[in-house]
Amino acid sequence: MGIKVLVVDDSAFMRKIITETISEVDGLSVIGTARNGHDALKSIPLLKPDIVTLDIEMPGLNGLETLEIIKQTFTIPVVMMSSHSGEAVTIEALELGAMDFIEKPVDLKNQSEEFKKEIELKILPLFEKAKEIGQKKEIDKSSVKKEWQKKVPKKVKAIVIGASTGGPKALLHVIQHLPEDLDIPVFIVQHMPKGFTLSFAERLNMKSAVKVVEAKEGMVIEKGTVYLAPGDFHMTIKQNKIALDSTAKILGVRPAVDYLFQSAASLYGSSLVGVILTGMGHDGSVGMGEIKKHGGFTLAQDQETAVVYGMPGNAVKKGVVDEVASLTELSDRINWMIRMRQ
Repeated sequence: MGIKVLVVDDSAFMRKIITETISEVDGLSVIGTARNGHDALKSIPLLKPDIVTLDIEMPGLNGLETLEIIKQTFTIPVVMMSSHSGEAVTIEALELGAMDFIEKPVDLKNQSEEFKKEIELKILPLFEKAKEIGQKKEIDKSSVKKEWQKKVPKKVKAIVIGASTGGPKALLHVIQHLPEDLDIPVFIVQHMPKGFTLSFAERLNMKSAVKVVEAKEGMVIEKGTVYLAPGDFHMTIKQNKIALDSTAKILGVRPAVDYLFQSAASLYGSSLVGVILTGMGHDGSVGMGEIKKHGGFTLAQDQETAVVYGMPGNAVKKGVVDEVASLTELSDRINWMIRMRQ
C-alpha cells in the first residue's frame, strides 16, 4: 500500500482533487478523508495514517486548532494545504510543528502537474527520517568537542543560512536566539513560494530581538539586520547592497542557497560563516564549498534533529562542512562566534 495518507479538507471538490493527485504518486495512497478537524481526530486512531494533509481554513475546529491537538496526541507528520490568502496562518502552522505546506492549485488545468510534483517532493522525503534512526552518525561529535572553535575565523563579518523542508521552525529557533546587540548582517535563503516569505519575515521579526526583513532590490546592507530572500527571486550581495534576479532556477529552486553563498563568499572571504539547516535536495553544497575555498567556516544541522537530512547530509558527504551539530548546538555555536569573533 505504501505511505498511507489521510486527507482533511472541508471542500468535497478539494478532497477529490487532492485524493486523485496523491493516488497518482508512486509510493503514496489515500487511506481515508475527513471533512473537518473533528472527523480527522476521530479517523487518525482508526485508520492509523502515516501522514495527514490538513486544510487550514475549516469551519468549527480550524486547521491550526486541529494541528495543535494532533501534535499533542500523535506523532504523525502533518503537511498543511495552503492558499495565498492564508500566508500568515501557514507560517504559524509551521511554527506549531507542521512539517511543510503545499499550495493548493488555483488553476487546475495549468497547475495539476506542478501540484502533483509538490506532493511527491514534499511528502515522500518525510519518511526517510524514520529509516535513518539508529544509523551511524556521519561524524562522531564526542571526539571533536571544542575542536570547531579552533577553525572559526578570527573575525566574523557575516552569516549566511540555507534551509528547505523543516526550515521555518529551525530558523525561528536560530533567529530567536540571536543576541539583541547583533553587530553583523545575516542572510537567509529558505525555499518558500512568493508571498509566503513576507509573512515569514514578519513572523521572525515579531518573535526575535533582532530586525528581520524580506530583502528588496538595492537595499543597503546594515549590521544587526537579518535579510530573508523573497520567494521566486535569487538573492546575491553586490557592493554592500542586496541584488535580486529572476534568472533560471538552480537545482529546481529559486531562491537558491548556492547562489547566495557563492556571492557572499566572494565578498566576505574568510570572515564568512555558512550554515545549512534541514531540507531536501542538494542545494547549498556548492556554495558551502565556495565558503571553504575562501577560508570561511561552515556548519550543518545533524541527522537527528533535521526533518529532512538531504541538504546538510549532502554537504557533509561532499566534505565541505567543518562542524555538524544539533539545532540547539548550532544556535549556541553561532552565538559564540558572534560574541567572540566580532
